[in-house]
Amino acid sequence: MPAHDEEFMARAVALAARGLGTTSPNPVVGSVLVRDGRVVGEGWHERAGGPHAEVGALAAAGELARGATAYVTLEPCNHHGRTGPCAQALIAAGVTRVVYAVADPGALEGGGAGTLRAAGVDVVAGVLADEAERVNEVWLTAKRSGRPHVLWKFAATLDGRSAAADGTSRWISSAASREQVHDLRRRVDAIVAGSGTVLADDPHLTARAADGTPSARQPLRVVLDRRGRVPAGARVLDDAAPTLVSRAETPRALLDELHGRGVVSVLLEGGPTLAGAFLAAGLVDRVVAYVAPTLLGAGTNALGGTGITTIADAIALDVDDVSVVGGDVRLSGRPRR
Repeated sequence: MPAHDEEFMARAVALAARGLGTTSPNPVVGSVLVRDGRVVGEGWHERAGGPHAEVGALAAAGELARGATAYVTLEPCNHHGRTGPCAQALIAAGVTRVVYAVADPGALEGGGAGTLRAAGVDVVAGVLADEAERVNEVWLTAKRSGRPHVLWKFAATLDGRSAAADGTSRWISSAASREQVHDLRRRVDAIVAGSGTVLADDPHLTARAADGTPSARQPLRVVLDRRGRVPAGARVLDDAAPTLVSRAETPRALLDELHGRGVVSVLLEGGPTLAGAFLAAGLVDRVVAYVAPTLLGAGTNALGGTGITTIADAIALDVDDVSVVGGDVRLSGRPRR
């Protein structure tokens, strides 16, 4: 594999990341066209229903696409949807080599590599696959598992408390951490909380800018309320964003309900019991924790109800990011399966 393949694919991955939060239910994809060692066109999927990354790169390159190499983070699609098949567009433009990172798992969308090879295009797969998987993990998880990707976010003190003994919890995390959480909210399709959290904290569960201005895109607010305890005056029931009150009996049943509504990504912001139920069912795909440099010694644990009784059964994370945010330690990782 030529050394520059990774260089240009890294650029395509960076372009794909620009689409995070705007392409659902579609994937994020980046594409770079290179001819004679020079970038002649770039593109990324900016919004659902808009041009795919390859089409954007081809438009930017024009006639320079002929004889070029296309670097794409996801295998070019091979079907007619709201837009035409990218594999055919690459062939028609005279692209002679296609390098992609991750195979498309979709039954309809996949198969582009075979079409390209049949047309005489040189195809290389798997370049920077791990990096491309990471930027597109939400969509890939949903496609492969048939349910929404679930991110559990929580804030806790250094000794693992999400609230003090008197129930107060504002604010455990820093302002900078809370601003990041609103960015997470802007990127997902739905925010899930349990009725206990709604009764205790009366959260709004909306996405807002640092100055409190509501974001233009608001996720679906989902309250799991099997016993009908949420009062009519709860803030989560106002008209600031759409809300679904679900009586699903299990976490999987809730995810199936959301999947049926076209939800691809879920941010789990419920209390310790709801988080424990999702973890116990193996339905958490990523954990983002904000750990504040404070100690309480008593109060509500950040997690409960997993059924784990011995250290041998502890849920381990493969951590891929640790950073300091406003004095808090932010840790992000995927539970090991």
